[in-house]
Order: sequence, then structure tokens, then C-alpha cells
Amino acid sequence: MLNPVKRHVRDMAKALLPAHMQRSFPYSLFGQQVGGYLEERTKQRLFGGLAPLVPRVEDMFDGPRSLKQFKEDGERFLRIYQEMCRLGSNEKMLDVGCGIGRKTIPLTQYFGSDAVYEGMDINKIGVEWCRAKISAEFPNFHFQQIDVHNKFYNPEGKVSAAQYKFPFASDSFDFVMLGSVFTHMPPADAANYLSEVHRVLRTGGRCLITYFLLNEESLGGLAKGESALDFKHQIGNYRIVLPEMPEFAIAYDEDWVPETYPAIGLKITRLDYGSWCGRTGSTSYQDLVLATKE
Repeated sequence: MLNPVKRHVRDMAKALLPAHMQRSFPYSLFGQQVGGYLEERTKQRLFGGLAPLVPRVEDMFDGPRSLKQFKEDGERFLRIYQEMCRLGSNEKMLDVGCGIGRKTIPLTQYFGSDAVYEGMDINKIGVEWCRAKISAEFPNFHFQQIDVHNKFYNPEGKVSAAQYKFPFASDSFDFVMLGSVFTHMPPADAANYLSEVHRVLRTGGRCLITYFLLNEESLGGLAKGESALDFKHQIGNYRIVLPEMPEFAIAYDEDWVPETYPAIGLKITRLDYGSWCGRTGSTSYQDLVLATKE
């Protein structure tokens, strides 16, 4: 049996693969026990009446392929939204990189009918699943695929991240979330997304964005081999894991955040460091930056 650290590294490594590559690996290589009947029984036990909203384990491209982890991740982020971000039950939320419902399903039980959820992702499978399952039951939850180029996740995308404009009017949202988006995007492209976040947020609105941030502590973890990802290759103000595929995973010099946010008009109100580099006692795996639109 794999110990918890090795199991986490295994799950993270597989989650970072594109969907078509993930399906090419037999689950036995990753210690997963899957099967139609067993999987459905486990869904029912873990999710109860929400089980029909939960995708197949093999389709969970947006994180560890595990029903238990899928549930724990969703519940963890609901707590983060409520306690850290003060997300109200009737607010309007934009989720950039919404995945296949991992962080969305718990929101269906928290948001009231007056709330609006808009999710967008470059992954067609995730968007189609969420439309068919979540939107069908909760009409105030909407999902759309965006055709943004990403060498790792969407190499056929027609629009560059540096030029993409969010398909929403200015001052539309109370809260914007980007989970594991900038971790696959270089800072120059992320600056445009951050500008778009500012544009679509209402004054006083909040945004939560996850990162791999490089500072003295995380660099120390990297040097000791405690990180799940090594980020050995420096390119300007960021580091990558794979030179042949930079978007596989990207870590920013932490200084980029306080330099970029204020220039765009976002005030950083909280920064919580994640466990990705070997820290203990963290709220989440990735680093969390919360900001408000001034």
C-alpha cells in the first residue's frame, strides 16, 4: 500500500495529464479500484442524492481520480468560499477553470435560487458533463467551453490567453474564482486574465486565485526534495517542471503578486500558503490569494 505522501504525488501526477493521456494509463498503475457496480455504490454512499451529478472516476481530469478525494476537495473549497471569501448564498459567481464539477457540486446545496453561477473551462468533457447533469437540475448554474490555447490542455485552442476576453459584461460578478489556472499559465498571460477578473468584478467584489508561489520557504522545500513538483527550470520570474511542456506546471516568484495586483486595481486582503512544497497545516494544496476590487 502506498503511503499518504506517495499516494498524493501519484494522484497529482496523473491529474496533471491531459484527459486523453490519462485514459491511456491502466488504473492498476495508480492503485485505483474501479468498476461500474462498485463505483456506483461508492457514489451513493458518499454523495447520497447528489450521486447523479458526480462523474465517472476516469473522467475526473480536474484533480485526483478518487470519489473520496472528489468529495473532500469539494467540501474543502466550500468552506474556503464561506469562511475565507465570505461568499453569500445569493451572490453571482464566476468560476474560471470549473473542471467537471469538483468544486461546483457542493455549491448547489449552498446557493439559493437567486444566486447565479457561471462556470467556464477549456475542457469539453467537463463542460458537457456539468451542463447535462448540474444545469439540468439547477438552472441557475451555467457552463460554457472557452477556446483558449494552452499547449498542455488545449493545444488546438484558437485564442491566446494573453488576448482572451471573458464573455461577460463589466461589473457583473460579486466573486470570481480561478482554481489551478495560473498554475498552467505564464505570468504574461495571467496578467491579462487578472485584468479581465478586475473588469467583470463589481466594486468591492472578491477574487480567489490559486498559485504555486516561490518564496524562501517554498524554495527551501524544493531544495530538500519535499515538493510534489520540482520546478527546476527558471524562466524569467517563474519556474517550470518540463521545458518541452511549460504549461504542465508553473510556479511564480511571489513578488509578481504584490507587483501586479495593485497595478490592475486589486487589493490583496489575504494570502494562505499551500502544502504543495511540503508545508504542513495548510488549508489547501495550492497557495490561495484573496483580493478585492477597489
